[in-house]
Amino acid sequence: MREPLQAQIAAGSVMHERHAPAVHRFVYRHFTLRLPLSQLAGLRVPLLGINRRGLMAVHERDHGPRDGSPLLPWIRAQLARNGLAEIADGEVILQTLPRLFGYVFNPVSFWFCHDSQGALRAVLAEVSNTFGGHHNYLVAHPDGRVIGPDDEIAARKLFHVSPFLDVQGTYRFRFRERGGFLFVAIDHADDAGETVLSTRMSGRLQPLTGRSLLRAWLSSPLLTFAVIGRIHWQALRLLVKRVPFVGARPSSRPATAPEASSIPVAESST
Repeated sequence: MREPLQAQIAAGSVMHERHAPAVHRFVYRHFTLRLPLSQLAGLRVPLLGINRRGLMAVHERDHGPRDGSPLLPWIRAQLARNGLAEIADGEVILQTLPRLFGYVFNPVSFWFCHDSQGALRAVLAEVSNTFGGHHNYLVAHPDGRVIGPDDEIAARKLFHVSPFLDVQGTYRFRFRERGGFLFVAIDHADDAGETVLSTRMSGRLQPLTGRSLLRAWLSSPLLTFAVIGRIHWQALRLLVKRVPFVGARPSSRPATAPEASSIPVAESST
């Protein structure tokens, strides 16, 4: 029998690079938690609270339906709604930033949905913007096959994130876990197919313990506060570079979307 997936911490960095109309790149130290949802209720890690206070904490009300209800039934319902329940019938790993001293802002959390043998079959990208909106992109191969480390899966952009980018174009996702190292790539291409923004998240995986959590926190003691501060700092730098300002809430798309968007048809490649 395959051993169950364990809670982990991914300590590494996040990179953003804008390619047009001005080149703009930055890299920050970063860590996220990777939590098996089937084990969430019983998870006990020093310094980490699950649905309770702690130096760091993860609350179910911060994800999914955002009503505090258990997350595993919710993601199972999303998978079933998109015809993935039978193939993505294994563990679901939520990769997310923790609350720090009660505060968190998650630009994106990932729900890695595996089959019963531990292979990755679908990923839900849970995206938040600084205007209070949320949207979920559920991506998988149209034929339901295993998502390989070099596969690319596309989804139409439907949600406003940056006031410097229109709600148009396509996201292209890649997910790789190999040799204890995690890598996520998201490229945003415009309607002409040109890549305008690249995002890379990487981290070394290690068991989630009180010691590893403390070490990660000491390396980034203001992590979640820094996320929102850095977003505004980089926005100021873009203004200085005269990057066109689109606005806070374009009216062409919905600002919120609590359910997962449909899986793209025939938009995956290897």
